[in-house]
Amino acid sequence: MEQKIRVLVVDDSAVVRQSLSAILEADPEIEVMGTAADPIIAVKKIQQEVPDVITLDIEMPRMDGLTFLRKIMAQRPIPVVVISSLTTRGTEAAMKALEYGASEVIGKPSMNPDVFFQESHIMLCDAVKAAAQSKIKRVTANDIKERAAQTAPAPAPIPLSARAQIQKPTPFGPVQPKYTADAILEKSNPSDIVIPTEKIIVIGSSTGGTEAIRTLLSSMPSDMPGIAIVQHMPEGFTRSFSNSLNQISRLNVKEAENGDKLFKGRVLIAPGNKHMLLKRIGKEYFVEVKEGPLVNRHRPSVDVLFRSAARYAGSNAIGVILTGMGNDGARGMKEMHDAGARTIAQDEQSCVVYGMPKEAVKTGGVDDIVNLTKINDHLVRILATGV
Repeated sequence: MEQKIRVLVVDDSAVVRQSLSAILEADPEIEVMGTAADPIIAVKKIQQEVPDVITLDIEMPRMDGLTFLRKIMAQRPIPVVVISSLTTRGTEAAMKALEYGASEVIGKPSMNPDVFFQESHIMLCDAVKAAAQSKIKRVTANDIKERAAQTAPAPAPIPLSARAQIQKPTPFGPVQPKYTADAILEKSNPSDIVIPTEKIIVIGSSTGGTEAIRTLLSSMPSDMPGIAIVQHMPEGFTRSFSNSLNQISRLNVKEAENGDKLFKGRVLIAPGNKHMLLKRIGKEYFVEVKEGPLVNRHRPSVDVLFRSAARYAGSNAIGVILTGMGNDGARGMKEMHDAGARTIAQDEQSCVVYGMPKEAVKTGGVDDIVNLTKINDHLVRILATGV
């Protein structure tokens, strides 16, 4: 039997520590090795036994979570999952946490209603497993300064509650079935005809994807085709993420809203907790943002976006799958490939977690395997020459 992932839970609330421990311990692959009420206590526990993953609150006494994260990543890197309250302040801090080296950021789960609790359970455990598999490196003060110089922090206010309330742990029910993209969009008929249009690019990513997307968009030319992106992130955080990307890119980047048109020079980021589909009327592309069950344990799902691109763009699309754990996007990329689209996967060397690209390659649906630093040049060449 493989060794369990050992997790240290750091949060100033005893109720939260109890709740998160209950969620994590219910997964047979995870073991909570201890809890800490603040970073000072956490440091002492780490000195005794180093965890595989730390779950970290941001607002805590004696030392805030961001300061603790900076110290950990500069001195002795450990994969960290930041669990943040869904507030404007919380999402801003969560974006900084990713810059400081956090592997994952998720919203603080609520215990009710039952469906939301079940989904929170899935997302938290998956985030811990992804963090445990991720490649981590030291993040120095100079690294942080360079990233801060690229980004102007001006996210739009998010009208959410001041703090997600975590109540007494609820008994766990059976894990819900793992839905495919069929739950959102039926697979297209091979005989469907896609009329010639301008090229469109769809991108999917998860763990490590925020920095990978930042790397791509920061150097893309302003005349790139319309780009639709699914990055696995919680509700609320995608708006701050989109706004930060808009500050560093020559492209116009925004969090997608239902009905937004997709055209040259525009990038639409799927909103957290909603699926995003590419649609077309005549030669014009737009996106549909909709509710629905978790697909491949995610919402938004890369498979949903990629399947819609296969149906409505076909050979006019280019698909890119980036770093992330699991297989979300693998099946959709194969459908894009079969529909005549050009498909690209990030290579193992440059991935934080070589999961999603690896699974896409296994399906036979990937045309090109490319290092992250060369994907932009690769896209430009395809658009210019078709090869």
